[in-house]
Formats: sequence, C-alpha cells, structure tokens
Amino acid sequence: MKTKPTLLSLAFLLIVSICFAQKDQPLSIINGKVGISKYHDRDELSQLQKGKLLTLYIERIEVIVKILPNIAFATMPGVTMSSLGIPDTKDHRKALEDQHEATDNYFNNTLEFQNKILPYSDKSNLISAILFYEETLKSLHTYSEFN
Repeated sequence: MKTKPTLLSLAFLLIVSICFAQKDQPLSIINGKVGISKYHDRDELSQLQKGKLLTLYIERIEVIVKILPNIAFATMPGVTMSSLGIPDTKDHRKALEDQHEATDNYFNNTLEFQNKILPYSDKSNLISAILFYEETLKSLHTYSEFN
C-alpha cells in the first residue's frame, strides 16, 4: 500500500526538479529552429505545384520574421544574452520571453491569413516572392561584412 504513494511522490519530485532545471538555461535571442535547407532558382520553382510553393513561401516568411528583427544581435539561433555580454537579469529575460511570444503570435496570425488568402495568388507572383525572400536570406551570410 505504501509503495504507490511513494512512487507517485518520487515521480512528482523528479518532474518538478526537471522543470526547475530547464528554467536556468539561457534563452536564445533567435527562438526555435530557423533556417531553410535549400535555395531555389526560377526553373526549379516553376516545376513545383502551387501547394509546395505555398509551403516554401511560408517557411521563408517564418525565417524572416524570426531572424531579421534580431540581426543587430544575431543571425543564427543559439546566441544568448550572456554570450553577447547582456546581463541575464529577470527583466532582460522577461523582455526576451515577451519578444518570443510576440513573434510567435505575429507569425501565427500571419500564417492564418496566408493559409486563407495565399492560395488565390498567382503562381508566378509566388515564385517571384520566394526568390526575393531567398535573396534576402542569402544576404544574411554577408551581413558580417558590414561590421
């Protein structure tokens, strides 16, 4: 009879300790896994179905939304406030968490809109937009040259 409450208590303590241990990890300036695996050319994109083009378009929007506002700090995930010399205080951490939440909300709202309206766009306009976004993302690789 005492085994069940003891096991439940131990499991609860283990879960609580894991939750508290995770909060001590520094937050990355750029939230989540952000990046694209491949750049395309116009001929490649022309051969794709519109559904695949919509997916590529939305993936590029996500990268732009999550990286571009933060390029003064970082252009890749994994950079933390501490690694930039910013004190990891409660206020700074809260500000970064609020920024991550605002970015996620903005992206989710944009995604909802894009999923409803974007299918009506012209395929050639989608291709042009994807190529433009990819050129913008390629320029992040040369961003350090401006420092």
